[in-house]
Amino acid sequence: MTIGRTIGCLREIHRHPVKSMAGESIAASDVAMRFGVVGDRAWAIRDVGAGEIRGAKKLPALLGLGARYVESPEVEGSARVELALGDGSTIRSDDPELASRLSRCLGRSVELCPRLPANAKAHYRRARPITDPESEIRAASELLPSESIPAMGEPPVDLSVVGEYVSPPGTYFDFFDLHLLSHQSLAHFAALVPDSTIEPRRFRPNLVVELDGPGPGETPWPELAWVGHIVSIGEVRLAFTMPMMRCSMTTHAQPGLPKDPRIMRALVRDCSMNLGVGVTVLCPGHVRVGDPIRLADA
Repeated sequence: MTIGRTIGCLREIHRHPVKSMAGESIAASDVAMRFGVVGDRAWAIRDVGAGEIRGAKKLPALLGLGARYVESPEVEGSARVELALGDGSTIRSDDPELASRLSRCLGRSVELCPRLPANAKAHYRRARPITDPESEIRAASELLPSESIPAMGEPPVDLSVVGEYVSPPGTYFDFFDLHLLSHQSLAHFAALVPDSTIEPRRFRPNLVVELDGPGPGETPWPELAWVGHIVSIGEVRLAFTMPMMRCSMTTHAQPGLPKDPRIMRALVRDCSMNLGVGVTVLCPGHVRVGDPIRLADA
């Protein structure tokens, strides 16, 4: 391989100001170590009764709400956002009526929480630790009794933190700085479920790309073929760390997208529940739509 050769192009950038709500498509962004696209998942919903931060795995109705920034976000802190409540109304994060209106929308007592520092461990701690990871994955993915969890092998990162915490303390990500998905993978997956509506927002990537495979010919899942490699996009240096295991969030209804359990069946049957990759930021910087993706390792 030739170091620096172009292997693709950045086509879309997405940030989701509030975990599990619809987000924004943007033309350019700074990308930070540990925080990914600046402003992404800088807020989250806390279920007051359950006593923990929750996303659409537990509160699917969150996918029917949306959020956009009122002002430009910064790496640290959580800039003000405006929430679309799904009924045509909006409310800002600094409105004193926010908690009560969100609670009415979601049918339970909730509050919107800014991202807190990593040392605020109690804020991120699960109400009940996960003691049976296999059962947790089966429930989160709504697997059928006949469906098995694919063997993961030894992950290149320590995933044990999510047994005690809803997300790694200091972030509202499930785990990785960024989620990257290729148009080729989306198109191939769509062909496997021809009666389903497959769009990027089903899978909530930060970066949507066109990507070549590492060898001659075409591969249906090119980003998976580059796992273990380092690339540059704009000023940013990234590691394709590991495949992104999907869950039943991909099947839940969103505005314009019906609930569709067929998507989970195809994920289990055809791609070992993986679609897209988790990406680690090695060097921060600026990216913009149209930036080439260059191989940075041999």
